Amino acid sequence: MTASNRVVLSSDRAAIQLRQAIAAHIAAHGWEPVDIGPSMAESTPYPHHGEAAARLVASGDCQFGIILCGTGQGIMMAANKVKGIRCGVCSDTFSARMIRQHNDANMLSLGARVVGEGLALDIVDAFLTARFEGGRHATRVEMIDALEG
Repeated sequence: MTASNRVVLSSDRAAIQLRQAIAAHIAAHGWEPVDIGPSMAESTPYPHHGEAAARLVASGDCQFGIILCGTGQGIMMAANKVKGIRCGVCSDTFSARMIRQHNDANMLSLGARVVGEGLALDIVDAFLTARFEGGRHATRVEMIDALEG
């Protein structure tokens, strides 16, 4: 498998079970999950997990990242601090599709206390199967990237 079908997954302890379900789901659909944990339910800082996943995407080692915490918000904020990352929190399939099509998002964040497993898997599918449309959206993504300095 190549980086073009590798998806890094990480979470805090609130989302271990959902993260593992997503890893199994995407593997069944031909993606190579790179699950960087944690595997134990002890308290761990979500900023560390968001950053670690984001660095694998930013380096090109993984094409996409899926990160999770209780709400998806905190871990998303940490990931977005890494240059080259465009991550959005989604709790519906429409938003997941749009962040790929219009914003060329390379990471998806989910709230394990917000969405159930069935919806989470649908959101992941919408995100991974959508394609960036380019065109006028490319100019806007360039503007977003320029904010990184």
